Amino acid sequence: MDRIELMELLQNGENSGVEFKRDNVSPERLATRLTALLNLEGGHLILGVEDDGSISGLTREPRKAEEWVMQIARDHVDPAFVPYWETLEIEGKAIGVISLPANAPDKPYKAKRGSAWVTYIRAGTTTRHATREEEERLYQQAGRLIFGLKPVPGTTLESFDKRRLQDYFCRVVESDIPPFEDIDQWERLLQNVDFATSAADRVAATVDGMLLFGQKPGRFLPQSGIRALCYPGDEPDYAAKADEYIKGPLVSLSTSAGLVFEPGLVDSGWDFVRRNTTPTAWLEKAQRYQRWEYPESVVRELLVNALVHRDYSISGTDVTLTIYSNRLEIESPGRLPNTVTIEGMKSGLRYARNQTVVNVMRDYGYVEGRGMGIRKKVMPGMQAHNGTEPEFIEEDYRFTVRLWKEPRP
Repeated sequence: MDRIELMELLQNGENSGVEFKRDNVSPERLATRLTALLNLEGGHLILGVEDDGSISGLTREPRKAEEWVMQIARDHVDPAFVPYWETLEIEGKAIGVISLPANAPDKPYKAKRGSAWVTYIRAGTTTRHATREEEERLYQQAGRLIFGLKPVPGTTLESFDKRRLQDYFCRVVESDIPPFEDIDQWERLLQNVDFATSAADRVAATVDGMLLFGQKPGRFLPQSGIRALCYPGDEPDYAAKADEYIKGPLVSLSTSAGLVFEPGLVDSGWDFVRRNTTPTAWLEKAQRYQRWEYPESVVRELLVNALVHRDYSISGTDVTLTIYSNRLEIESPGRLPNTVTIEGMKSGLRYARNQTVVNVMRDYGYVEGRGMGIRKKVMPGMQAHNGTEPEFIEEDYRFTVRLWKEPRP
């Protein structure tokens, strides 16, 4: 970092990735700030600066200040880490800049408070204790917890849709299944493929199993559906043209010939788009052609991505599908997983937050084998359809893809 970059940070003030502190702060307090930044997206903790951005300077000799910070990062943070330290001079005063990496690999980082180790997170300019759900998501981001393999309380073998299980094992993967009355064999089979797990001396559905094959997933996982809305204008309005909660398992139920007769969430989501948009039709040499406002292949791909990659540990919110007069938006709860970036997605980076769900959806043909739907299907699909570029927007705890109905001026 150079002086110009530092001056810009000071002028812009504190935010979710920048904090100012004197260097006489207690080790415990400094550790809470370091871990909160690490648990979000990294950033800079600047020592020798007041809360209002005015420069007070380091009270310690810079080398001593650096050693002090390194010791705190070693003794008051779990797991210990080595921050990047720089000393810069502004207005004749020394300032210490601690730079913390984005996507730190060992989340959640904990700060020592007395004899306890506590997880802190950053919310704007505020540092606070993480809730149980927030801490769980940090473990998930680091790959230390697979949420989809957790048991769903209250579920049993009877919570599964046996018709869909039979369709999957017999038609899709062409495997033999035990008789439905043989409960022991079914429980072993479902545990072997991670659709079920042993919990409290009984077998319960996993989150992934319930999402894919549950009879009523929304009963046990209220966050498992799609909130679908259609507005007459280009902004949200109380007078929505359509407002539906789409519930059910992810996969469709098909005949032996593969014809869908009971749709899953992806098919139901596309059906909502089809019913609430107006296609253009024309005749060409006695042949009738039809063009939807948004290409079906693109919408389906984005619905699949939103449903299979969303963060299901975030309860109380569904995937949201919203149609406006000039655009369509699909919003998925949760940030992009691990080290995934928007540019990485555009370049074809493959990732999976819910691997079992991805595997099964690939078996059904919802997910392409290469896992490059954004690069190979969504972006070229919109370009060919109307010459527009999809917009990808990442915010705290949600990711949105926006498709434009027409090219913008």
